[in-house]
Amino acid sequence: MAKTTTPDTRAETEAAIKAGTEAAMQADTQAGTDSDTEAAATGAPAERRAPGEAPEATRPRGFGPAGWLRWGWRQLTTMRTALILLFLVALGAVPGSVLPQRGQAPERVAEYFEKHATLAPWFDRLSLFDVFAAPWFAAIYILLFVSLAGCVIPRAFQHYKAMRARPPAAPRNLLRLPQSASFETDAEPEAVLAEARKVLRKRRFRVDVSATARAPGGRSRDSSGGSGGSSPRIDSGAVSAEKGYLGETGNLVFHLALLALLFALGMGNVFGYRGNVVVTEGKSFANALSYYDQFTPGRRFDTDRLPPFSLTLDDFKATYQTQGAQRGQATDYQARLRFRETPSSPEKPYNLRVNHPLSVGGAKVYLLNHGYAPVFTVRDAKGNIAFQDSVPFLPMEQRNYTSEGVVKAPDAEPEQLAFYAILWPTAVADQNGKQIVSGFPAPLRPVVTISSFKGDIGLDTGNPQSVYKLEGIGRTLHPVKGGQKLLEPGETFTLPGNAGSITFDGMREWASLSVNHDPGRVPALVAAVLAIAAIVASFMVRRRRVWIRARAGEGGRTVVEAGGLTLGNPTPEFDEIVAALRGTVVRDERPEPDPATETKE
Repeated sequence: MAKTTTPDTRAETEAAIKAGTEAAMQADTQAGTDSDTEAAATGAPAERRAPGEAPEATRPRGFGPAGWLRWGWRQLTTMRTALILLFLVALGAVPGSVLPQRGQAPERVAEYFEKHATLAPWFDRLSLFDVFAAPWFAAIYILLFVSLAGCVIPRAFQHYKAMRARPPAAPRNLLRLPQSASFETDAEPEAVLAEARKVLRKRRFRVDVSATARAPGGRSRDSSGGSGGSSPRIDSGAVSAEKGYLGETGNLVFHLALLALLFALGMGNVFGYRGNVVVTEGKSFANALSYYDQFTPGRRFDTDRLPPFSLTLDDFKATYQTQGAQRGQATDYQARLRFRETPSSPEKPYNLRVNHPLSVGGAKVYLLNHGYAPVFTVRDAKGNIAFQDSVPFLPMEQRNYTSEGVVKAPDAEPEQLAFYAILWPTAVADQNGKQIVSGFPAPLRPVVTISSFKGDIGLDTGNPQSVYKLEGIGRTLHPVKGGQKLLEPGETFTLPGNAGSITFDGMREWASLSVNHDPGRVPALVAAVLAIAAIVASFMVRRRRVWIRARAGEGGRTVVEAGGLTLGNPTPEFDEIVAALRGTVVRDERPEPDPATETKE
């Protein structure tokens, strides 16, 4: 049965077909446009393609040198990198406190080389005996300085802008904040807000009042009468207040002080100097290069500008524990000095002790170590005095100060003489009664054992020699047969074959002094104090924000809402503010009592 088509049905069908055809054409056109756009964006330029060649997708470009530099700078100036570098500085300083350092105790470094002949050269290649002057330590130090500077300085500018900015506007719903409160009062909203400003300012909040009216022309106007921007603030009936920026300020000051501390230490290493010298009792020291046993100037320090001070060591006294389990333990060191600021200035006495340095000529003189310097007189085969002086001995062990040293007499004739000696400050027999040991560090019964040598000491060759070693034994310097002897003070040993003699005249003590000129010492101290104070402030002070809103409620009363937000755990301060505001508003709205109707009890 054929279906009958009416004119209305035919018109609707034709319209539907036409609409579907137009939609399909638009979809095809859009698809072609999208594909052309993608090809244009990813393919090669048209002028570089052959006729009929399809566009090809290009490879994505890398960062490039500038991009990699920017990425490296961002990684270096992160706080995480600064903390890692700070840990590396602390880790790198550990060998400086465990191993002896040439700048402080060169004699102990030499002793370490003798006891650890295999390990010490490897440590020396890694600069572990001079850690704080090592290239790898300087690299970590400089990277830490740059990292802190790039991290902290931009944060300081941002923090300054945040402190100058207005407190944030009140949120839409104050009752959703971690701390919130609400109450009603009969006071006007303006009076409540005015009282809120007083309460918050008494508590040293920075207070900002939102726009309360709109100026002509659509410009907002705050309570101070100043015009704002083209749009008012979010809330027109609230007080915003905040405080606690001191915590973030302390954090930034701590890092800036750490940066200043690093700068001060670097300034001291560049413009300062340090040197070590051994001074024996009765001898003097002048602040000149020729007097130093070891001298390390800064990169920018001029050695010709050394201050012309001098000092003389009159006496050194060490006090030891004489009883108990700590017998032999040193309790005090004192070195009595006389010093001059300049050659023409008068002499002044000073008692130099540990942690009580002498300040002279812009430098600090520290007492580092001490030891014994026996006095010897050496005569040659002709009876002439070839040597007469004290000789510093190095301790072989630190408990009882058994020490060793050498005596060189290059002026002896016809052959030069040399002696290797071991000193026992308090000589006693060991438990087996076969050997001599030192029973106490003080010189109660000093005894010296002498081993004699003759020949060529090797000083005439011009090659430098250590004053604590004999060179050329077995080659140019030969032991004297029967040349061993134990000597007490005042005794003389005549060498076999009338080769000469040596006399043990007595005992003196020497003191190892460190002269340190550091122009960054005072800035470093100030920076350290600031860092401690700032880190305490950063832990004790937290950011707090308070908002007070007052609006007209039902029945002509005013609804007061308060909200607080504290960085970290909530504090009772918010409750105190709400209680103060509630009490003030309620007290102000109470009517004055009528004296006529007031009853008396």
